[in-house]
Amino acid sequence: MMDIQEIRQFLPHRYPMLLVDRVVDVEPGKVIAGYKNVSINEDFFNGHFPEKPIMPGMLILEAMAQIAGILGFHTTGKRPADGYIYLFVGADNVRFKRQVVPGDRLDLFAEAGPSRRNIYKFKCHASVNGELAASADILVAEQVV
Repeated sequence: MMDIQEIRQFLPHRYPMLLVDRVVDVEPGKVIAGYKNVSINEDFFNGHFPEKPIMPGMLILEAMAQIAGILGFHTTGKRPADGYIYLFVGADNVRFKRQVVPGDRLDLFAEAGPSRRNIYKFKCHASVNGELAASADILVAEQVV
């Protein structure tokens, strides 16, 4: 289990772009599970269908990339404080299946896939109450900063 203070050690993102609130399980090199509590107070709800607020799909995709990034850092034993970041470089097989609205808990999952040099692939999905909200194969690149 990782709380927000620990998550901030693995992700360089900060408000309003930090989209992972908690990690509930992580097996380095294998899988990770976490979540984001979706609140009406999120800035994007002011402009994204304000009469019927819906979390933008690109932010769901970003949340999945962030949980994958935490798994990547955990697996390699590196952190942003060590001078490394993971950049989101691609997504394949992206599918959105369910709207995510204020009050939802967006559960985030990533499974480590193949890697080549400094490019890592993760099979990711996000769900609400066990119902699939989105899925994607996400590629991240490790970069020294």
